[in-house]
Amino acid sequence: MSWKDLYKQKLVSVEEAAAAISSNDRVWYPPCGSAPTDLINALTKRYEELENVSMMTGLVLYPFEYMKGKFKGHLNHKTYFMGPLERRVYPEGNVEVVSYQFGMTDWVTINRMKPNVLITEVSPPDENGNMSYGPLGTFSNDTVAKMATKIIVQVNQETPFVYGESHAFINVKDVTMICEADHKVAELPNPPVEEIDKTIASFIVERIRDGSTIQIGIGGLGNAIGYFLENHKDLGVHTEMFVDSMVTLAEKGVINGTKKTLNPGEITCSFGIGSTKMYKYMHKNPALRTYPISYIADVGIIAQNDNFVSVNNGLMSDLTGQVCSESIGFNQFSGTGGQLNFVRGASESKGGQSFLCFHSVAKGKDGKLISRINADLPPGAVITTPRTDTQFVVTEYGVAELKGMSIPERVKAMIKIAHPDFRDQLMHDAKTNGLLF
Repeated sequence: MSWKDLYKQKLVSVEEAAAAISSNDRVWYPPCGSAPTDLINALTKRYEELENVSMMTGLVLYPFEYMKGKFKGHLNHKTYFMGPLERRVYPEGNVEVVSYQFGMTDWVTINRMKPNVLITEVSPPDENGNMSYGPLGTFSNDTVAKMATKIIVQVNQETPFVYGESHAFINVKDVTMICEADHKVAELPNPPVEEIDKTIASFIVERIRDGSTIQIGIGGLGNAIGYFLENHKDLGVHTEMFVDSMVTLAEKGVINGTKKTLNPGEITCSFGIGSTKMYKYMHKNPALRTYPISYIADVGIIAQNDNFVSVNNGLMSDLTGQVCSESIGFNQFSGTGGQLNFVRGASESKGGQSFLCFHSVAKGKDGKLISRINADLPPGAVITTPRTDTQFVVTEYGVAELKGMSIPERVKAMIKIAHPDFRDQLMHDAKTNGLLF
């Protein structure tokens, strides 16, 4: 039977596909713009018929109703990376955070998540019946598909066909059901680039050498760095997340991968999050290939890229360089992600550099400034990157180089990049607590 005949045979309505989910199923779906929105909404309408269904994903970009508290016990949400929509409903008690480093995704999927159902959005099939997992499905869909007893795909005409190894596709013959529903791929709007971000970016960019391979996180800082890199030459990309600023650099020829020592000539990533323009750039682009996150965030793989540069955001740090990037006290803000994997990969790379960046202060609810650099972290704050791994910490006041430094050297360097209003207090706290004498 041809794949076209199989496609017709497996084609059902969105509602029929949702009806295939049973109580106690453990359902994985890819994050952000590859979540099968219509299928999940149809499943949500059935919630009273279901008990103890685990819905597992991360960084949701659509406000799924099932994440709210009233659905707990019926459709339970587990996230490996909390986004703004999940933060909003977190206090209602139906969102659980799975904390792990992205390099361990396969292990966590196989040994902890144990999904038996994969639901995912895919592109229309190619001439061989292969459907692309789109901009985000390569993250871990292939691992899930090998475990799942039910694989249900939602074909969306808007889903870009993204190239990669066999992990980036699934064939019509290998799925259980197919449903169809078209909609625009969810975008993650680019925040405006603040002047502080431009200042931080300028400190980093001057240290990036031509021919480096880069990993840059999302947000205003990532866009600012992309802007400042426009005069660089022969940059490569090995990153968990492909972002809009990289599209601009690639279109201008700054990113071409010619100097990469691993996968030369290609943009190497696990997934893309951004604008419609970015998704269109990913569509059938032979210069870009997606890989599972367990490969992309593997420290040994990262280290094979000479002159690797990792740039990630933090939330706060203590005076010795312990960086918290995922919680505010006990309150989960985002996720562990691949930060430490990339910090360590850069450290092992020949000529590698890793930068952890944040604004020196935040504003409290009363409008007063709060230092993001303190003698110690608040109770409950998660140490995402230990001080033994931290290389460069960057604020709008400069760069603190910490790798291999003594504790007094670290403390002095961190005070120099703190907001001037807090430096005297930080010096006092350092001496009071025996960090300086």
